[in-house]
Amino acid sequence: MTAAPLTEFYQEVTACTGAELSTLLPSGIQQEVGHFNVFDVAEIWQATLKKPTVALPCRGFYKISLLHGRNRIEYRDTAIELEGPVLIFSSPKLLHAWLPQQPMQAGHFCVFTAEFLRATSSGVVLDELPIFKSESFPMFQLSAAEGARAETVFQRMQEEMASDYAYKYDLLRTYALELIHLGQKRQPAAGLHPAHSAPARLTSRFIELLEQQFPLENPRQQLRLRTAIAYADRLAVHVNHLNKVLKETTGRTTTDLIMGRMGQEAEALLRQTHWTMAEIADSLGFTDVAHFSHFFKRHAAVAPGAFRAHALV
Repeated sequence: MTAAPLTEFYQEVTACTGAELSTLLPSGIQQEVGHFNVFDVAEIWQATLKKPTVALPCRGFYKISLLHGRNRIEYRDTAIELEGPVLIFSSPKLLHAWLPQQPMQAGHFCVFTAEFLRATSSGVVLDELPIFKSESFPMFQLSAAEGARAETVFQRMQEEMASDYAYKYDLLRTYALELIHLGQKRQPAAGLHPAHSAPARLTSRFIELLEQQFPLENPRQQLRLRTAIAYADRLAVHVNHLNKVLKETTGRTTTDLIMGRMGQEAEALLRQTHWTMAEIADSLGFTDVAHFSHFFKRHAAVAPGAFRAHALV
């Protein structure tokens, strides 16, 4: 659990199930880049009886759900009645509510952060995938064969989560991508090749420029671009225009996106290197450790020293 949105998610799950947090967190995840976990819907369906409308904000992470039975999904001003098997893709951009329409529920869902899949050799950028760029809510009624295939993938996820295999998270990345491709196959062909509008092009250029700043490979390397104005200047646009476009296309401000990516890099440096706090702070452009600590605690809801200590356990 590496960020405040995931903290809130796990607080909700523990409140619903009564389970101890330590039993929900996946083993060995502290040594991984990003976060991943998978759940059985049947094990937590009782929560929907106590709280019939379940908010699933997915702020800061992504979610893939396989639902069986009768359900109602509400998003924006739209409500859709579903009868499983249904595959649903959720992202930080879209808030929706799940309303079970029968007392017994079955299915699975997995949650993961963008950097979890970005850690693959292909460097997947989730928001660049058609399934997460779609203008419509990515939700697909599956055939019996497709439902069985998705069920098998989720079962394999849960088997791997319980295993001691040293490279299980690499395998879990493959399973998550398999579900994403299953959904993308169901998208209309036009949706797979969307028109490249000016806002989409600017967003893509910004994300590419942002990713070019990372990773920081040694303590002498300095983050070159840290502010919205710096990015706007490099992209040759006014900072207000850049902020407006990014807010429309991603739901986040320029500064939010920059700070979020800096936070991800700070997590990786704390987990995977022996750099001192001063070296990390300096490379990320902070004037001192105190300012870095304040930033990191706001990002991850925990002090950097405590984060590193927990990651090394």
